[in-house]
Order: sequence, then C-alpha cells, then structure tokens
Amino acid sequence: MNPWIEAARPRTLPLSLSCILMGCFLAASTGTFSWTVAILSVLTTTLLQILSNFANDYGDAVNGKDTELRQGPQRAVHSGQIKSADMLRAIILFSVLSLISGVLLLMMALRGAPANTFWIFLGLGLACIFAAITYTAGKKPYGYMGLGDLSVLIFFGWVGVIGSSYLHTLVWNWHFLLPATSCGLFAVGVLNINNIRDIESDKATGKNSIPVRLGRENAIIYHWIILTVGMLCVLLYTIQHFSGYSSLLFLLSFPLFIKNGLAVSRLRQASELDPYLKQMALSTLLFVILFGLGTVL
Repeated sequence: MNPWIEAARPRTLPLSLSCILMGCFLAASTGTFSWTVAILSVLTTTLLQILSNFANDYGDAVNGKDTELRQGPQRAVHSGQIKSADMLRAIILFSVLSLISGVLLLMMALRGAPANTFWIFLGLGLACIFAAITYTAGKKPYGYMGLGDLSVLIFFGWVGVIGSSYLHTLVWNWHFLLPATSCGLFAVGVLNINNIRDIESDKATGKNSIPVRLGRENAIIYHWIILTVGMLCVLLYTIQHFSGYSSLLFLLSFPLFIKNGLAVSRLRQASELDPYLKQMALSTLLFVILFGLGTVL
C-alpha cells in the first residue's frame, strides 16, 4: 500500500480541506451550519484531491515529464512501483467515487433550494473532476501551459469556499469572495513552490509552468505577490466585518507565510525547498482554523 499512499500525497490534503473548512466557518458565522453537509463536503473534496494526485502522477509519467532531472519525491508510475494501467483504473475508480459522494452531498444539501441549483452544482462537480484529470493527463494538459495557478485559484478558492458555504446556507454571499480569494491564493502558493523546485526539469521537458515562463527570480517576486494579496484580502474582509478582537486571530498565522516567502527567496536546492510545500499547506490550514474560530467566537 505504501506506493499508493505516497501517490495520494497526503501532505496536499490540508489544501483541499482548507477551502471546505473556510466555507463551513463562513456559513456558521451567519448562523447556518450542517454537520451532514460538512462531513460529505470533506469526503468529496478528499476524493477529488486524491483523484487529482493520481492523475498528476499518471499524466506526468505517460507524457514524459517525469525524468531523472526531476528533484522532487519519486513518482509511483515513473518509478515502476505502480503500473500505468493500474493507476488508470484507480483514476476511473476515484472519479466514480467522487461523483457518487458529490451527488449524495447535493441531494442532502439542496433539498430546499431551487430545482436548477442541483444541476448547476452537478456541473461544477463534473468540472472539478475534469480539471483534476486534465491538469497533466490527456492530449493537451492545461498544467503544461501555465494555467494550473488559475485553476487552483478557482477550485481551491472561489468554488471551494463560496460553493461549500452555499450548501449550508442556500444563499450566495459574495462578501465571502475576499476570504475565498485568500484561501485560493495560498493554495496557488503551494503550487508555485512546487514549480520553482522543479523549474529546471520542467524547462527541459517543455512543461511551461509560471516559473518556467517568468524565470526563477520573477517567480520569487510572484510568490511574494501571491502571499501579500492573500493576506490583504482577508484583512480587507475583516475590516468590513469586524466583530471584535477575536476576529483578528488569523494574524497569528501571518509570520508563517512570511517565513515561507523568505525561504523561497533564499533557498536554491530542490531538497531544501521541498519541505516548504508542506509548511505552506499546513500554514494555510492553520490560517483557516484561526480565521474560522475568530468568526464564530
């Protein structure tokens, strides 16, 4: 089971949980919250994250993007620990499981919503599955064109946060766009560290990530922009909805983001950068928890 667990990349799961927890906390701050919706949301997003990681492992291997130049953790398909046919079957299985879990979530959450809302969310769910698979798999993976950052912002930020909060409240609250953007940008930060780490191998194999397009130094500036705008968005939301000093709890997480930016600026070796993917993911989760506690206390 070890190769499968490694291919699922547990260290990325805090990111998918962060956007769902943010949506749950924001819904609770309005006085509306459902444990059933929360649990099914967590299950669905976990399945989607594992699907995305399996598809990424498979896609990079079959498209020849995993080579000996790559500095990150060993990939299961490329290393031969998992056969490509077996990984493809796992991708199909997790696609089906994600769809089943998502449909059950929508059936439970949208019983009092307008009829067309179910189909809108079903379309979003299918888009999530499609995006998870086609990031590096298929004939024209959008991840190889530098569009991964935008996809992460959309699905780990706006869709994940605002969509999950709606499933609790059945109300579109566009004020939530600011904390949703923060959540999405911090997730983009994790991807950016990954792409800076792999910049040389990606360049050699034609994987045109944002750091490959910008160059390392500009990619570091881009990383600081991501972190800064993410912090400013949540500060602006808090100023607009200030409810007491407890709502500033999330500020305790900001030094971790600054530490991450300094490390990305300073470290050059892939082995030195790699731990900061996990650090950024966990910092994002801590930020969401502190923000959420501040909104409901």
